[in-house]
Amino acid sequence: MSTGPQREQRAAALRTRRRLSPDFRDSASRQIAEKFLRSRHFFSASRIGCYFAMPDEVATDDILSRAWSASKSIYCPVVDDRAGRLRFVEVARGSTLRRSTFGLLEPTDGEEIDPLDLDVVITPLVAFDSAGSRIGMGGGYYDRTFAALRRRTNWTHPKLTGLAFSCQEVRKIKANPWDIGLWKVITELD
Repeated sequence: MSTGPQREQRAAALRTRRRLSPDFRDSASRQIAEKFLRSRHFFSASRIGCYFAMPDEVATDDILSRAWSASKSIYCPVVDDRAGRLRFVEVARGSTLRRSTFGLLEPTDGEEIDPLDLDVVITPLVAFDSAGSRIGMGGGYYDRTFAALRRRTNWTHPKLTGLAFSCQEVRKIKANPWDIGLWKVITELD
């Protein structure tokens, strides 16, 4: 689904992210999570979309834990290969999880929500730019799932919020017509 320049940016950003030390990744993840958790968008949200992080991504454990403690509903993405989209399924502490074909943790059951009914969606990414363009892993699942946002003239919800290490920022991403931009990106430097 990606174009040549995006493939090259993805490969370079993945190499950079994977070279981060575990200590830096843990410290920066805590800083990023805390910034999100102090935001008015966290406080006002009742339905949050959030992924379970892969080892080299910004960790989301603190966000999940604090959201559950605040009685917020958390919905995790589940890859629907047949539709080429994501389904968002409610997950609670102790929910049964399984590894998808992509190696992602997903809930095995739970109430499903229309993704456009989420207040905030914590979005994984590989690279981003200052304009809010995002490069993911290349499957296009987030772009297809949130394609309706392309027609919106303002951001009501969901607010697609990327979590990234500052080293994942690139100068410019040449966005494809189907790419859905981010409302905000939070790094350890913000």
